[in-house]
Amino acid sequence: MSELSLPERVIALSQARALQLAAQGLLQAPKRRASRDDVVAAIQRMRLLQIDSIHVVARSPYLVLYARLGNYPQAWLEEALEAGRIAECWAHEACFVSAAELGLHRAWRAQAQSNHWADKHAARARDANLKEMHALLERVRVSGAVRASDFERAERAASGWWEWKPEKRWLEAWFASGELMVTRRERFQRVYDLAERVLAKLDPPFDSALLTRSTIELRRHFILDSVRALGITQARWIADYFRLKPAVDERELAPLLASGELLRVQVAGWDSAAYVHRDHAAWLDSACAGRLRATHTALLSPFDPLVWDRARVRAMFDFDYTIECYVPAAKRRYGYYVLPILHRGRLIGRLDAKAHRAEGLFEIKALFFEEGVESSERTLKEVAEAIVSIAAWHGTPDIRLGRCRPAALAAALRAHWRHKASA
Repeated sequence: MSELSLPERVIALSQARALQLAAQGLLQAPKRRASRDDVVAAIQRMRLLQIDSIHVVARSPYLVLYARLGNYPQAWLEEALEAGRIAECWAHEACFVSAAELGLHRAWRAQAQSNHWADKHAARARDANLKEMHALLERVRVSGAVRASDFERAERAASGWWEWKPEKRWLEAWFASGELMVTRRERFQRVYDLAERVLAKLDPPFDSALLTRSTIELRRHFILDSVRALGITQARWIADYFRLKPAVDERELAPLLASGELLRVQVAGWDSAAYVHRDHAAWLDSACAGRLRATHTALLSPFDPLVWDRARVRAMFDFDYTIECYVPAAKRRYGYYVLPILHRGRLIGRLDAKAHRAEGLFEIKALFFEEGVESSERTLKEVAEAIVSIAAWHGTPDIRLGRCRPAALAAALRAHWRHKASA
């Protein structure tokens, strides 16, 4: 009997959430101290790790990994990049991906007609400065890897691609088109080198046969990878994970159901079917039996895969979330760099944080619990511990707490911190 003809299983929304958290590595706190291999394994599990340079707290990639690994040295991420175990490419946005997956991403970008802003700016740079860009490429070929900071700027300008100095735009244009890659990072600055030299050091070795995959094969691969990474998903959320175009619909998923690569399930309260990768069949069985138990409490990056799709996080977690660092200050509801609070399978609140590294201070400008969230003793204790832990990991162990909603949160959290400090 095919999957299409099987009776449809039904699971509760709470168990769908738990299944997604399990797939993302957020269901339970890590049971052991992290190792270097865990950094690469976490990226492989998520299929990508979005890069963002805002460092009001820690930069996003480090925060995403911390939520899954706990205390680990941030330098491990750069070490994995320099060793060739991961690589940078355009995927959802600029992302780290595992070395094993890079060939598929390069094949996809070579074949797909991308409308991404990076490609548009790269095309404009080539049209306007092709001679200078080729001279820059030849410099890298002869003299070796370069940083944008190796080139002087005539005058200071505002941020943004269009305000970068010419050499930075040209380096990024060559990166977007694949001639240059990032061989390592220095203080989070990209160091660019010829793609052939970066590809030569990948571990596992670069598989050039992946470049011959057809567009149909590649799209199928990224659809399956999206469902695997998300744990459980509606068809309409799939395309966003790797920025696939056109959108994925149920008709396109039908052959993957027929082959057994995808499983279909109904989530109570949803009008649309949900899909699970067959690799997660055991988790799905546990979810159907109501046995997946979420126990983890963590602060999430605004660019965490769990929350970057606003429609998905609203349907999955009843959490209305906007990345407000790109919103004008006067229009922000919660703050500039707002971290969602994950607690035992729910998104229960958010906090606006800033790390003052020189002073060793972790400032919480504002902390909000969602309407209807009960401030139980256990909830307050576990949220307080999560804040203490991330502040200590970040090297900013002193905590300053600003306004809270509800207001009683402030006194309760401070009491937990005082108790922990005196214990």
